[in-house]
Amino acid sequence: YVTALLDLIISPVTPSNTARCGGIVFPIMNSVAKALGSEPGESAKKAGSYLMVNTYMVTKVTSLMFATAMAPNLLAADYMNKILGVDINWGLWALALVVPGLVMLLITPALVYYLDKPSIQHIDSHAIADEGLKELGPMSGREKSLIAIFILALVGWALPSILTQGFGIKFSLDATAVAIVAMVAALVTGVIKWEDMLESKGAWNTLIWFGGIIGMSSALSKVKFFEWLADFMGTHFNFGDNPMMALIIIGAISIAVRYLFASGSAYVVAMLPVFLTVGKVAGVNPMALSLLLAATNSYGGALTHYGGAAAPIVFGAGYNTVKSWWIIGGIFAIMCFIVNLTVGYAWWEILGIL
Repeated sequence: YVTALLDLIISPVTPSNTARCGGIVFPIMNSVAKALGSEPGESAKKAGSYLMVNTYMVTKVTSLMFATAMAPNLLAADYMNKILGVDINWGLWALALVVPGLVMLLITPALVYYLDKPSIQHIDSHAIADEGLKELGPMSGREKSLIAIFILALVGWALPSILTQGFGIKFSLDATAVAIVAMVAALVTGVIKWEDMLESKGAWNTLIWFGGIIGMSSALSKVKFFEWLADFMGTHFNFGDNPMMALIIIGAISIAVRYLFASGSAYVVAMLPVFLTVGKVAGVNPMALSLLLAATNSYGGALTHYGGAAAPIVFGAGYNTVKSWWIIGGIFAIMCFIVNLTVGYAWWEILGIL
């Protein structure tokens, strides 16, 4: 729950959930796991396996709660406006999804704990912290440089959202560019060495996984697979005169299709217009359809260990198996979908936006 709270606090001002999860929360939780004597391999189940998968699932919830918590959210809102005529600004997005999001956030750590229970049940956090601080000693120059680089990177990730949403100043700064500059700065200042980068198996593991899956998604687009899927849905799916059933089926398919995507942005570009159009033809309430699909893109990415850019980073730490990740991710996605359709829909009706 500390992980959930940390992610929630910084999510509105970190439009890259990769930066938030992979660059901020994951290193902290990875250090906690190692401090508890849990390493990839035989001791992974002591704490690391649970902490890693919980870190990622929590991010999948916070990413849907704010328009600025995940890069493709604002793009999705633009599609919703153009196709359905629904205007979802930052305030409405947060108001509509914060309640179902908080319910999901309360359930997630307990659900993941039940599915991947760590063998360590009790810890003396104060004693571990005191011992660790004594071993570290006073901060070195490299560590001070790292703090400065970290703060500047965080400002770089948050600044566009603060200026655009808070002051109405249009300002764009690519999150990937910020990360590259931070990495180069760390190399130049001697915080890390080139040898350290070469030995970072998790980073190279992430590159291969993410690059390969994105390549597969691009290949599917080139052979017009997604156009075929849209035509197939339009021809074979008969929702009758039941908009709610159409909403449920479209939502379920939007989650399942995330098995094919390693990027929420790629999914929004390729598939969101398809689902919005099919829902519009089926007579689904435009606001309900928009809000549901805004959320399914996020937690749909929990299905696999490549479902979002942060997934290969967390999975690449080596604590989790593909089988356990997919099982937990599937159950988690189903839980979120149920909460979305019950708590979320009821909340939207209370707000009077349906």
